Amino acid sequence: MGKLTITETPLKGLYIVETNAFIDHRGAFARWFCEEELAAILGKRHIKNVNFSRTVKKGSIRGMHFQKPPHAEMKLVRCIRGRILDVVVDIRAGSPTFLQHYSVELSAENMKMFAVPEGFAHGFQSLEDDSEIMYLVTEFYSPESEAGLRFSDPALDIEWPLTVTDISAKDAGHPLADESFTGLDVEMYGE
Repeated sequence: MGKLTITETPLKGLYIVETNAFIDHRGAFARWFCEEELAAILGKRHIKNVNFSRTVKKGSIRGMHFQKPPHAEMKLVRCIRGRILDVVVDIRAGSPTFLQHYSVELSAENMKMFAVPEGFAHGFQSLEDDSEIMYLVTEFYSPESEAGLRFSDPALDIEWPLTVTDISAKDAGHPLADESFTGLDVEMYGE
């Protein structure tokens, strides 16, 4: 079985991790997480939670979520059933790519993982009914640190591939990234 393949995206610190599966007549075997192989991405972080999400309806959007310091978190996101378009927005204060976004299709078939560090807002649109997501998270959930940006914010310029079929009132009501939004100071995380 081969190692995980790690590729940095145009947004510094944001990575796509590809799984090199062993496939034979019985099916497949793949390593989804290896602390040693991911050490360059993880730094001093440790996985504190493993979360699961099922989105029933194709076209549904969840996001754009993040946790503010001191509870900012890195997420390692995988689609384990179905397909999603996973989207992140750089919200790091002073970043040369501030408010730029990057997206990747994650699916059970392609077995890719998105390594989303602190300082990025995260969300996704389900491209198939009953899509399931698994998140490895480096910080405990903190309700007082929970925040988000609106998925349809013109300043983010995200082109969702499907008509939005469902979104929570909370996600639809996240604020816009106006002039007063200067981002998160997260440079000290993961070192």
